[in-house]
Amino acid sequence: MLKFTKDHEWISVEGDVGTVGITDYAQGQLGDVVFVDLPDVGRKLEQGKDAAVVESVKAASEIYAPASGQVTAVNAALKDEPGKVNAAPMGDGWFFKVKLSAKAELDKLMDQAAYDAFVAGL
Repeated sequence: MLKFTKDHEWISVEGDVGTVGITDYAQGQLGDVVFVDLPDVGRKLEQGKDAAVVESVKAASEIYAPASGQVTAVNAALKDEPGKVNAAPMGDGWFFKVKLSAKAELDKLMDQAAYDAFVAGL
């Protein structure tokens, strides 16, 4: 299951673990990503609250947790290769994985069609 936030984060859920990143639209708006500050493994996240920071040549932007839970992994490759966020935002450019504590929160997020319509209206 793939869901999206209005802040342009995505979460891909398998079982009770979600992989989180930013959308192609978001990376395009940011420009070249030069640094990513990831959350610590074990950190508890709340839906809609700060989870990470991505810095580009244009600006620094907060990344918000699309769902509540505990961080189980981070994409350490982004430390040395932050450009992966630009090259493959929906693939190798993922940020972190979270063990979901409230799967029902996902119902508040958009599916692909709703997100596409949201972006088209921007």
